[in-house]
Amino acid sequence: MLSPKASLSKNDMKPLYLTTTLPYVNSDPHIGFALEIVHADIFARAARMQGKEVFFNTGTDEHGQKIDEAARKAGLDTQVYVDGYAEKFRGLKEVLGLSADIHFVRTTDAAHKAAAQEFWRYCVKAGDIYKKQYQTKYCVGCELEKTDSELEGGKCPIHPNMSIQLIDEENYFFRYSKYQQALLDLYAGKGPQPRLDFVVPDFRFNEIKAFVARGLEDFSISRLKSKMSWGIPVPDQPAGEAEQVIYVWFDALVNYISTIGWPQDAAGATASFAKWWTEAGGVIQFAGKDQVRMQAAMWQAMLMSATAGGAKGLVPSKQIVIHGFITSGGQKMSKSLGNVINPYDIVKEYGTDALRYFLAREVHPFEDSDVTLTRIKDAYNANLANGLGNLVSRVMKMAQDNLPEPVAVTATKKPIPSEFFTHLEKYEVSKAADYIWAEIADMDKYIQTNQPFKVVKTDTLAGQTMISELVTRLHLVASMLAPIMPETMIKMQEAIKANKAPTTPLFLRKD
Repeated sequence: MLSPKASLSKNDMKPLYLTTTLPYVNSDPHIGFALEIVHADIFARAARMQGKEVFFNTGTDEHGQKIDEAARKAGLDTQVYVDGYAEKFRGLKEVLGLSADIHFVRTTDAAHKAAAQEFWRYCVKAGDIYKKQYQTKYCVGCELEKTDSELEGGKCPIHPNMSIQLIDEENYFFRYSKYQQALLDLYAGKGPQPRLDFVVPDFRFNEIKAFVARGLEDFSISRLKSKMSWGIPVPDQPAGEAEQVIYVWFDALVNYISTIGWPQDAAGATASFAKWWTEAGGVIQFAGKDQVRMQAAMWQAMLMSATAGGAKGLVPSKQIVIHGFITSGGQKMSKSLGNVINPYDIVKEYGTDALRYFLAREVHPFEDSDVTLTRIKDAYNANLANGLGNLVSRVMKMAQDNLPEPVAVTATKKPIPSEFFTHLEKYEVSKAADYIWAEIADMDKYIQTNQPFKVVKTDTLAGQTMISELVTRLHLVASMLAPIMPETMIKMQEAIKANKAPTTPLFLRKD
């Protein structure tokens, strides 16, 4: 259960700031990131339904070695390459039916580059950045250094098709080890904004607690420009030294504050940073299970360091929500295996709300889930074409034929039950969707058992009362669908307002 500070309750009217991670732009968008951003969008929409003011952020991570290598393979200038992919990810706003006011940040934006360099300077002032020669094993896919214990047969378990590289150079390091106890205190609820559910779900929280408790090692936060040219220059480098660029994710994580105006707006009481970070109590971050360490430990230590260096208002993040991977046929999706599912293709075949439905109800919010095209089709036919769509057609056809005027439905007549929002407050999106489909099933059972279409022929008033109640319940279903399937909600409410059945089914069956 979320603490009161994290609740969607109307009684908590603090601003709410939500963000996804920023996907790398070295390949097309895939259904795994669609899962992350749709779940975040559902939470954002539900919060707005309860009167919350929400800032919703996403974007693209555009620096790093693997992006530079991908651009070279494509025969393109790197900036031209990332511009093209950034537009594909920006296009998800329309394709996935995301909130109209979602903010899109790019790590190649001038404002972000300046913010990343200023953040670096604060960490320098804290005494947390130094230089040393080192050797390490490195996974380009993860953009992370790897210990032998993290490798399986000398390979990264997340990117087994990529060779592990050996880095041997002099770079800048961050004093991660300095913040071990401070992180443990944060996890124990002793931070500036106490909470015992800093990471959701619990088993991911236990993972990061155990990782930090084992001890932290300082890590490299730069690369030689001669070896990785595509990155933000380390600021204020001494003359005569080999040029270095900021390590990709040390730059990318700063987007969470650069996107809301840091550091330019940090001083103003009514500025965006003060509102969306300091007043809101930090950001709620949605991320995949391969991001736990970066989001829940590294980024938090970086915030603590910048604060120690004199930055104002940089409280820790508010909460971190971790989802599992989407697999296909039991294997992690990858271009090399040819099992990647592109959300653009699914929307073209089934529609935006059908994909949103599938990601909300048919995919586990925290565990890995296996997704195939067959599963998507079966779920669509069973639960949308034969389920929700058929129910809307049956109820509204009875209303159209037997009610003299539209049912006067208001939100106060049948408000959304608190149980629905409780599921969303716990980020249990699938349970919230199950709650809706339980109501759909109950309505189907009621129609089958009581047969209002027959009653109205022998007892007009009784039949009309039964049909009116079904329309009211249908309006409730539409209201609950608002954060999950917003286009469908509008179509249902328009049918109710006009007292007419849809001229074509909401979801045509796929053979």
